[in-house]
Amino acid sequence: MSIGKALPADAAELTALVNIAYRSPEAQYSWATEAHLIDGPRIDEETMMGYLTAPDTTILKYTNDEGRIDACVYLQHQDDQLYLGMLSVFPHLQDRGLGRLLLQASEDFAVKHNCRVIRMTVISIRQELIKWYERRGYHHTGEVQPFHDNAKFGVPREPLQLLVLEKKFG
Repeated sequence: MSIGKALPADAAELTALVNIAYRSPEAQYSWATEAHLIDGPRIDEETMMGYLTAPDTTILKYTNDEGRIDACVYLQHQDDQLYLGMLSVFPHLQDRGLGRLLLQASEDFAVKHNCRVIRMTVISIRQELIKWYERRGYHHTGEVQPFHDNAKFGVPREPLQLLVLEKKFG
């Protein structure tokens, strides 16, 4: 098992993982699911490929001993900041520390690349997830953003807002 940079050849496997983790019936009872809030897939393969080939973006993947990708996280450089998103773990593997390992790898990546802060957005009503990040040193900035109006990220079943969380380094 290892954590490394995802490659364009991983696009299909990563797309499936993210959609299963966030919106599938398999994630229905997972604490990380959005399926009850948003209809449609979380990401398509074309968008994933765009992320994998963008010069300012890195997707870290956790690969198990059999070579399957079990978890991933999206990281995008924004000046001296790193935007973190799409932290995904297969539902049947949650609560085994994979998300925590990828979050630590993301923080190590930020420090290595001289980023002073990691920022992320979290759906405001996902209190369990917000508390999980708070236990790891992230805090609410006071900034609130509207949920994406692009249907390619899914269609909300109700009005949603995104809270901006951050963790500073150095």
